[in-house]
Amino acid sequence: MTLDLVPVSIPPDANVIIGQSHFIKTVEDLYEVMATSVPRAAFGLAFNEASGPCLTRVEGNDADLQQAAITAASALAAGHVFVLYLRGAFPINVLDRIKACPEVCRIFCATANPLQVVVARSEQGSGVLGVIDGASPGGVEQDADREARRAFLRTIGYKR
Repeated sequence: MTLDLVPVSIPPDANVIIGQSHFIKTVEDLYEVMATSVPRAAFGLAFNEASGPCLTRVEGNDADLQQAAITAASALAAGHVFVLYLRGAFPINVLDRIKACPEVCRIFCATANPLQVVVARSEQGSGVLGVIDGASPGGVEQDADREARRAFLRTIGYKR
């Protein structure tokens, strides 16, 4: 077995959600989640099949985000893994619905940060072990940092 760190590029003004699922139906169900949760959000989804023809299945409403999802899913080359890019919405808007999707087994990340995915590769195939999401902490929050955090959440409309 070998371990690889696979960088995942995130298009400007987008977020990515990477998860694991167990069935080809995931592609259509996650399309419905996105289309009905935040109707004006742009998104692209790629899902790596783990049996049969082992294709990367693709859906979405934005060609550029679809292509980005294909590129990331192909680089990961891990079966039953999906990559969902979204723009015009935040992961917090859709994560509960994605987690409630019957095929979804786990979510590895939901981020706009620099991202590396830890992938194990064997003779059988590849699997995602985890992610490195952003940078390591640089210290402990102080009063000014706390106020900045609270102000930011109010600026983007998540708190009043």
